[in-house]
Amino acid sequence: MKREYFSGASKEAYRNQNNAGHERCIALVDARYLVWLAQHTQTNSKQDTVNRQGMAQFLAEALSNAGLDLDVRRIYWYTEESESLDVDGQIVRKVLSHDLDGGISLLKSMGQDLSRLADNKACDHVLLASDDERLLTAIDNVQLTGLSVHILADDAARNMGKLHQTDPGWGRLLSQADRLIVVQAKTLAEILQGAPAKEVNAVAEDPEVVRQSMTEVIVSWWDDEPEDKREELRDELHINRGIPQEVDRQLLLRMRHRLTRALTLQEKKMLREIFRAVAFGNQTTQASQGTETLAATPLIEEPI
Repeated sequence: MKREYFSGASKEAYRNQNNAGHERCIALVDARYLVWLAQHTQTNSKQDTVNRQGMAQFLAEALSNAGLDLDVRRIYWYTEESESLDVDGQIVRKVLSHDLDGGISLLKSMGQDLSRLADNKACDHVLLASDDERLLTAIDNVQLTGLSVHILADDAARNMGKLHQTDPGWGRLLSQADRLIVVQAKTLAEILQGAPAKEVNAVAEDPEVVRQSMTEVIVSWWDDEPEDKREELRDELHINRGIPQEVDRQLLLRMRHRLTRALTLQEKKMLREIFRAVAFGNQTTQASQGTETLAATPLIEEPI
């Protein structure tokens, strides 16, 4: 992975670039399409309710598997159903039933949101979950502004030649994507049926084990860096409270691979504290404090 560091006059430009939030991702999800994607290759998988609690983590992991280490900041959920469940970081858009208007209200709402995101430079990545070919013009328009649009699909997208023959409309839509985000239908079905909530609650690992893993990963990364780069990072840490975004993403990705799961909000905080401690040579004291904090706070889901 390419690394960017600070040197003299370039520091301010780097901070300004990071302040632009060029790694922000927002998901626009057609609930009807997502349920179809999970069920169309399954048998006896009809479900009346959809679980949205684990959706952000699932989408972030799908992006990561496609080589995009992005946090899903917000999900816009377009649905025909009345939603009584409030989920942090998820905005529900009520649309008319597809049987009533052929998806026109969904198309209009999703298209307008795409345009607003691009016009306001609210993010640089959009994850789109839809199979409506009529979105092609809206997608093309926002891509011309520099916005990257990635589209969620299943294993059918691995054989685009066949897909263009069997479902040419969907094939044309998927061909417009900057990156296809392929998910397994069975895994998606389990997510929508509520499996992730059980899994998140089960991941109550020993905080000391997590802290030790973080320390090992960070120390290994730090030891591999040339001394001049370390000095530049120390200078930046003295200037700013947070660690450089590029370094943060590298460490989060390494820890995700190490733990085979996404980090919780509290774990992310501890990772950044340990990094500062390692950089300034006092990791033993500060890491122990981080463990106490983690142990005193229940593990929660990664923020959306």
